[in-house]
Amino acid sequence: MVESPPAMFCSKCGAKISATGRFCSSCGEAVDTDSGATFLGDEASLEGATIGPSSPAPRKTPPPHLSPRTPRTPSGSNPASSSDPIGGGRFTPGQIIAQRYRVVALAGRGGMGEVYRAEDVTLGQVVALKFLPEALTQDAAALARFHAEVRTARQVSHPNVCRVFDIGEADGTLFLTMEYVDGEDLASVVRRIGRLSPDKATEIARQICAGLAAAHERGVIHRDLKPANVMLDGAGKIRITDFGLAGIAATIQGAEVRAGTPAYMAPEQLAGREVSARSDIYSLGLILYEILTGKRAFEASTLPELIKLREQGTITNPSTLVRDLDPLIERVILRCLELQPEKRPSTALQVAAALPGGDPLAAALAAGETPSPEMVAASGETEGMRPHLAAFLLALTLVGLIALLFVADRDKLHNRTPLDNPPEVLAARAREIIQQLGYTDPPIDEAYSFQVQSGYLDYLRDHDKTQNRWAPLKNERPASIAFWYRQSPREMSAERFYSSDGAGVITRTDPRFDVTGMMLLILDTRGHLLHLEVVPPQKDSPIPSSPSSNWPVLFAIAGLDVSAYHRVEPEWMPLAWSDSRAAWLGALAGHPDISERIEAAAYRGKPIYFDVLYPWSKPERSAPFTPTPHEKIANIIGVTLFFALALSGAFLARRNLRLNRADTRGATRLGSFVLLTYLAMWLLRAHHLASLDEFFQFLISLSWGLLATALVTVMYLALEPFVRRREPHTLISWSRLLAGQLRDPLVGRDFLIGTLYGVGLTLLEEADTLILPLFGKLPTYPGTLSPDSLLGIHHALGDLLFYVLLFVLYSLMIFFFLFLLRLALKKDWIAAIVVVLVAASTNTGGDYPIVTFVAAALIWLSIVLILKRFGLLALVVGLVIQNVLQVFPITSHVGLYGFYMSLGGKPVFSVAALDN
Repeated sequence: MVESPPAMFCSKCGAKISATGRFCSSCGEAVDTDSGATFLGDEASLEGATIGPSSPAPRKTPPPHLSPRTPRTPSGSNPASSSDPIGGGRFTPGQIIAQRYRVVALAGRGGMGEVYRAEDVTLGQVVALKFLPEALTQDAAALARFHAEVRTARQVSHPNVCRVFDIGEADGTLFLTMEYVDGEDLASVVRRIGRLSPDKATEIARQICAGLAAAHERGVIHRDLKPANVMLDGAGKIRITDFGLAGIAATIQGAEVRAGTPAYMAPEQLAGREVSARSDIYSLGLILYEILTGKRAFEASTLPELIKLREQGTITNPSTLVRDLDPLIERVILRCLELQPEKRPSTALQVAAALPGGDPLAAALAAGETPSPEMVAASGETEGMRPHLAAFLLALTLVGLIALLFVADRDKLHNRTPLDNPPEVLAARAREIIQQLGYTDPPIDEAYSFQVQSGYLDYLRDHDKTQNRWAPLKNERPASIAFWYRQSPREMSAERFYSSDGAGVITRTDPRFDVTGMMLLILDTRGHLLHLEVVPPQKDSPIPSSPSSNWPVLFAIAGLDVSAYHRVEPEWMPLAWSDSRAAWLGALAGHPDISERIEAAAYRGKPIYFDVLYPWSKPERSAPFTPTPHEKIANIIGVTLFFALALSGAFLARRNLRLNRADTRGATRLGSFVLLTYLAMWLLRAHHLASLDEFFQFLISLSWGLLATALVTVMYLALEPFVRRREPHTLISWSRLLAGQLRDPLVGRDFLIGTLYGVGLTLLEEADTLILPLFGKLPTYPGTLSPDSLLGIHHALGDLLFYVLLFVLYSLMIFFFLFLLRLALKKDWIAAIVVVLVAASTNTGGDYPIVTFVAAALIWLSIVLILKRFGLLALVVGLVIQNVLQVFPITSHVGLYGFYMSLGGKPVFSVAALDN
């Protein structure tokens, strides 16, 4: 069965014509797609359809420049022009239509109907009235398309788009009221003068791109973009007209895909596969080719011939037709005319930017090239933020910091618990206790820090369901923050060099507690003993009998009244062997419902073990680790992502280096930053030795630093070129920073915005502390801190570098993960939803899992938005600031120890200094 060819209509009289004919049977007009004959898509075959003769020869030699205003020839087809009236219209001059519009003249005929120049007698304004031809008036599909035209076209408002006003009816015929453009269409211009000068063509191209961009931004695709639908008014301004075939991109399917003018259709539209913004980009390329050369890119008389030429991609380069044509213009045109839609520029703005005088970054993107790092750094804004706006954002940041101080007073653990003594005082107290217990040998090495008693916090959370659940934290006992002190007769060096505590840091359990004379003390913040462990001699001479232990001394050091406890059988076994053990049981002072158990052991009269135990105390050596469900999910996701990124990163890095796409300078500088930051962190945080072992500690630190550097460098070499090719705007300030432009205005802007974002993100995370109690909900878990940040300036700076390094790497991982996800899912909004849901699903713990999930979703949504709007640098700064504010001891109480840091046991600033 042979299907009939699709319907076509004469551009002069509007009569239906045969798709295989070359002339209109009603008026004799030649069927020429340049004259505006419009193809209405259906499921019919395209075989044998005639699209018209080749481009008409120009009437005169092309001049170098286009005059600003020339009258339009009557043969033009654009529906809204200033050409002389042509006869045969259904309305006569002076006739009143719809009791409002006075006909002036018939302005033209097109494939979709007649257009009249008319005067709006109500508003006194000249308008254009576009009527459907009678052959289409009874066609329900055509009427539906006509109404769709009004709905879609009215969404677009731009100086380079012919405005659509309203829809009306006269004698049963529908018409469209639209802006009247007094000028000439580009089809008439090309027929009259042959071609435009490159400068004028570039100017026109920019205006067409601007109008198309406005339409595409609203989701409107023209689908019938051709020279006859582009008007040039008397002022030299471009108007895109005839959105009669326009439609919302998402609704174009089936037969309507092939609606338009065949000679200016994109290949995928002509084949009936799809239509998108890139289809209009293809039509734009054909227009640019024609107005620059005076010829069509594809000269064909039938549709099969046209399709064959399109598939072969045989295009005569414009530079062979126009001497001295700017190569940039030719590159843009050929890029627009790519056979595959994904190879064309994605937006009309990219085309405009790629034209001479445009943005070189957009030019590279439009040409399908990967812009160099230097090009990325040179693009974008060169001026800084307006001073009053910068001052406002800075003031907003300061206000946020002040608000955070008072929020921290209600939420942070260090503001809820007594924290009066600096670490040097507590360390001196520990040495004093050791002397009191009879251990007089001076130590060779010592280390100390603070620790959070998380077991106590968990107990309060699980057993106290009142609004004042955290009030007991202000009491001296039990301690929520404790101080531990270690000493050794040998130098101590960390065995688990890179633990969660950082490089080379001595902890309560690292190194192992296995050298004779090693001691561990845990004190509360008032200096009372909570825990004692001593390693007894490995070999000792026998004695007749061991002296008795003086247990009351231990009770006194612990600040306990031995008479308030009764003896019970020991249950807790010390790690070392002892010759005597004892245990007591009592109740916590002021809390008779909470038991307090004392376990002690001694060897030859000296205590080697002492522990104050509560219901929440757990045997650390035998307690199995049981992760919560959300911890399991987080671990699985984290490990999977790490290995996936590492393996794929190595392959992609090698490929990018081979293709010379990688930013080797940026990767080198980023790697150097990681290595130097790691070594500086090690210098400030690690436990250093006064022996040759320090050199080996340095080698271990250097090896870990080089490993971290290698991982970061490989991932950067692997993924940065892909981001630079597709979303270079997110890397502009980052590239400038890596290029050493520290005082660049855009770098400063993103640092300021990132700081404000970090403060705002911290306030968002702390918001539940204030909001939940207002609705009668239980207060959330207190915010903890980094214990080492309480040890002094050099430890605090080391902590700061640790979190800077950690979250620079974390931000890069988030950045590249988001990019890869967008690349895989094709749609930014789908990728954003997936990231938000997956990341938020790993944060469902706490008393209110739903609240935690929503808060995490908001945080991740903000990460996506800040990355999209301001780029990588603002995200890195924001996450570093947010996490530093979360773990550092911020407070508004200047009298607390946590308000100041110390160096060498002397406060850098204190209340007395403030008073002076």
